[in-house]
Amino acid sequence: QVQLVESGGGLVQSGGSLRLSCAASGSIFSIHSMAWYRQAPGKQREFVARIISGGTTNYADSVKGRFTISRDNAKNTVYLQMNSLKPEDTAVYYCNAVLTSNSGLRNYWGQGTQVTVSS
Repeated sequence: QVQLVESGGGLVQSGGSLRLSCAASGSIFSIHSMAWYRQAPGKQREFVARIISGGTTNYADSVKGRFTISRDNAKNTVYLQMNSLKPEDTAVYYCNAVLTSNSGLRNYWGQGTQVTVSS
């Protein structure tokens, strides 16, 4: 059973920083990509950042220059360093992974972690 376990969410003031972590566990053969999405109250889930197996990264325009996605391949873990946080960053953040396991290649989601930025 593959699981994505997230940590690092919480409450911060505007201009502050948070670092989210997401560790994939289970009988994993290979992780092809990991990403972060977020969903604010009353809004659709949106893409935030993605890192591909070769190291290529992509960011939403709204977070470019402020957020950094990275990974630790040995730990099957992805991180999201969030700096210069704004109230509009407040959302539930979801970890996503495309990976191969005993079930073949498929997409997985974490449970979500709340990030709240106060003004």
